[in-house]
Amino acid sequence: MLAGGQSLVPMLHMRLVRPVALVDIHRAADLDFIEFTPEGESVRIGAAVRHADLLRHPVLGARLPVLREAVAHVAHPAIRNRGTAVGSVCHADPAAEMPAVLALLDGEVEVLGAAGLYTVPADAFFLTYFTTVLPPEDVAVALRLPLPAPGTGQAFMEVARREGDFALVGAAACLRLDADGRVAEARLAFCGVGDTPVRAREVEAQLAGTVPSAAAWREAGAAAAAHLEPESDAHASAAYRREVAAYLAARVLEAAHRRAEGAFGADGRGGAAG
Repeated sequence: MLAGGQSLVPMLHMRLVRPVALVDIHRAADLDFIEFTPEGESVRIGAAVRHADLLRHPVLGARLPVLREAVAHVAHPAIRNRGTAVGSVCHADPAAEMPAVLALLDGEVEVLGAAGLYTVPADAFFLTYFTTVLPPEDVAVALRLPLPAPGTGQAFMEVARREGDFALVGAAACLRLDADGRVAEARLAFCGVGDTPVRAREVEAQLAGTVPSAAAWREAGAAAAAHLEPESDAHASAAYRREVAAYLAARVLEAAHRRAEGAFGADGRGGAAG
């Protein structure tokens, strides 16, 4: 299937893939949608939705700021005007932003197969580099991303060699505070440090119930980086990627905390923060 083609066409040009046939779905109106579920707990993004559509949406950026920040790092405007969010997830480049956001939010991929529509959770979708559990005969038709609970802050940052390049390392965080200002829930995910997007679940569990502080973020970043097993390549060594991961993790946790504080009202009721 071809929607945006911003990853597939270069792979065709380099003879890395040679499909027997391609079906262009980019004009399929039924797949071009951004809709919030009736219960207001998640947003669905259709397979024909461009990255630029996500950035231009009048509500989505405020409701899901980590998505807005991640998409802003995707390549260049020309690529964002053609490339699709679902296509990026299915391409499964571990250095890409969208797979990391899906993993961070415990999102799901909606898939249409011969037996009908089914969903695959993010933690089961990615297998290794450029490989997912999606069977060749099935088609991903949408992403379902949970929206943050009240009192939540989010952040995404990355380091790349040049603006628009794939991330050497990227980090994303969600932080929800309780009424006492302690960490009620923490989420931390990375791109560019493994063969799939990586969740730092051990660190997430350790942060729950703690008092936020700059020292806590630095310790969490160092602990998360210690669990990573990135590979060295022509762009960066494994040691450099761990060092950058620790730095970015501390920064996104700090930014998410600052935004969570801004989201949490004095009356104990909060909203999603940008």
